[in-house]
Amino acid sequence: QVQLVESGGGLVQAGDSLRLSCTAPVRTFSRNAMGWFRQAPGKERDLVAVISWSAVNTYYADSVKGRFTISRDIAKNTVRLQMNSLKPEDTAVYYCAATSKYSSSTGYYTSRNDYDYWGQGTQVTVSS
Repeated sequence: QVQLVESGGGLVQAGDSLRLSCTAPVRTFSRNAMGWFRQAPGKERDLVAVISWSAVNTYYADSVKGRFTISRDIAKNTVRLQMNSLKPEDTAVYYCAATSKYSSSTGYYTSRNDYDYWGQGTQVTVSS
């Protein structure tokens, strides 16, 4: 089973920044879209941001546009999520995800059902 390894979560105050990282085994998803989802207690797992394998195209949930940035280091098979101006409502477990579905160099998927590899999750807590 391929494992995605996440890091970077923690407890911060509103307005602070955090950066999450996700590393996949070399070459496993170098031609597949990847992304970040989050799940707050009692809620469904929702999309945060996704990125094409070429890193050319990205997509963000409206709630994080302008505050979060997803990026990808193709050589290192790493996806990062830079989170700025964090709000208490950003509190959730954040999951890295990868899809085994065909992805064009500029394409991505926005449904969690299209992603079949997941990290273990990392907790992000934002206090007011």
